[in-house]
Formats: sequence, structure tokens, C-alpha cells
Amino acid sequence: MEKIVTAAVIFVLGNSLVLGNNKLEKGDLQKTCLQCHQEQKIPSEMIYRRYLMRYSTPERIEKMMLAYLRRPRKEYSIMPPQFFLKFPMKQPIEMDEKVLEPYIRSYIEKFDIKKRLYLKGE
Repeated sequence: MEKIVTAAVIFVLGNSLVLGNNKLEKGDLQKTCLQCHQEQKIPSEMIYRRYLMRYSTPERIEKMMLAYLRRPRKEYSIMPPQFFLKFPMKQPIEMDEKVLEPYIRSYIEKFDIKKRLYLKGE
């Protein structure tokens, strides 16, 4: 009986994590994505600016980031060819899109330059 209860608890917790509201807790983006960027000394702000210059809107950036993370190739990358002399090509992320999308949105929100803009007194 104890094994059945334990299995049920694990099943419920697992489903709530995967099928939950996909709201990221503070620190999830840091642990899941940015930590690796920092360890490899890849400036996330620069990456976001490159996406912004090429794709202009958060919606297009999200779409293209997802495409790159699913199928990393130099021709899909926003990085210059020299980048790949220093850093290896990223491996495809084996994460369900419904789980990955909130991370991408959180990344875009964290580095969005609109938060740094302000209008001087009206």
C-alpha cells in the first residue's frame, strides 16, 4: 500500500510540474538557462540585442529562439561565424515546447530594452 501511495504522490507532483500553469518561479530562468551562459561567458544581453536587431518584435524573437533551440544550425543562428570557432554548436534541447516557451518568454522579458526606456516629464 505504501508503494502505491508513494507512486501516486510522485505521479501527481510530476504532472503538476509538467502540466501546470507554466509560470516560472524567480530563479528558474537563472538555473535553467542563464547559468550555462555565464559559465561559458556568453553575454545574454548581447544575444538578446542581436535577436532584437534581426527580428524586431518579441513574438518573432520567441518564434526564432524556439526554432534555433529545437534545431541548432549556423544558418539559423544570430551569432557571427567566428562565434562558432570559440564555442561549439549547441545541442538540440530535448524539452517539450510547452515547457520551453515560458523560459523563452522569461528570457525575453528579462532582457527587454523597453524596461530601460523612459519618457522625460510630459
